[in-house]
Amino acid sequence: MIVRPATRADSAVIFAFIRELAEYEKLSHAVDATEEGIADALFGDNPRVFCDIVERHNKPVGFALWFYNFSTFRGKHGIYLEDLYVRPHDRGHGCGKALLANLARRCVAEGLARFEWSVLDWNEPSIGFYKSLGAVLLDDWTICRVTDQALWRLADEAR
Repeated sequence: MIVRPATRADSAVIFAFIRELAEYEKLSHAVDATEEGIADALFGDNPRVFCDIVERHNKPVGFALWFYNFSTFRGKHGIYLEDLYVRPHDRGHGCGKALLANLARRCVAEGLARFEWSVLDWNEPSIGFYKSLGAVLLDDWTICRVTDQALWRLADEAR
């Protein structure tokens, strides 16, 4: 098993992983991204999001898609893991842990303050896995999101 940075040649498999993850999370209806859009975001002129691929037996079996965030309280950047996915057949072999450990190593090497991600509250297998790695679930924080028409209305308020 190896973890490596994704390349533009991985765009199709990354998009397949995204669609598989959405299906697992019962959110397929919410995917309006395209393979081309993902490729441009990851491998365009000024990428602001990054991806690592885990390979098992020389084939991609999962990915971690992440970006840098910032903690004003700590005065340092951190990493936010947007998506972590390992194909079901390849789970239980350390692939997910390898992806997370790779990002943790990046945090340590770059002197970052923290490594964060979200998990759906019904996803007990993942919650158990994350807790086994020392992750703490922050029950006192709630994610806020503005999208679609609400985003446009809010943007209009700024004029």
